[in-house]
Amino acid sequence: MLETAGLTSHYGRIPALTGIDLKIAPGELVALVGANGAGKTTLLRALSGVQRVTAGEVRFEGVDITTARPDARVRLGIAQVPEGRQVFGPLSVEDNLLLGAYVRPLREARPALGRVYGMFPALAERRHLAAGMLSGGQQQMLAIGRALMAGPRLLLLDEPSMGLAPRLVTEIFAAIRALRAAGITIFLVDQNARAALAIADRGYVLETGRIVLAGAGAELAANEAVKRAYLGL
Repeated sequence: MLETAGLTSHYGRIPALTGIDLKIAPGELVALVGANGAGKTTLLRALSGVQRVTAGEVRFEGVDITTARPDARVRLGIAQVPEGRQVFGPLSVEDNLLLGAYVRPLREARPALGRVYGMFPALAERRHLAAGMLSGGQQQMLAIGRALMAGPRLLLLDEPSMGLAPRLVTEIFAAIRALRAAGITIFLVDQNARAALAIADRGYVLETGRIVLAGAGAELAANEAVKRAYLGL
């Protein structure tokens, strides 16, 4: 579904990503782990079109999208849930969700809204409440729901468990597993490397803008170097 070849990106003259080669097959849940500052968020932003690619190629379902605008990528079926949730605080929960469907006709947005409320009943109960009044866990649900409103086939998740209590982390990861079971392809970045690799079909390890390891999620979780660096073992 998604493939990069030699993907490179800079901040000014400073390389943030260098020669990234990765593949994500339809229906897979692929995890990306690495230390803070390794370039994980930059990679997701490059895939969604927010971060400029300075060399290499990004292909989605065989189509070269390296220079495609972010909105064009959303229309193709790529949606990103950004780090830090970034909900529109003064707007209602429902208006936040409807903004996620701006690329779809209203006749498609209404059924999508019902599906999001079915997945996250807490949002349905608070649909008229300002998004800024929600708890951190509810805002993360809202950020995921907003992305789902675009009808994505590939969902890019950036640190969905950040700052959440353990119980809420369990709920968010259960939702991610449900999305995968529903057929949505997922590329997951999360500081909780143990939990991310536990549910991943495959994973990549990113260090200083380069992929240094790749393999099945269980294999990476059992790798001694990964365990020492990212799993606290």
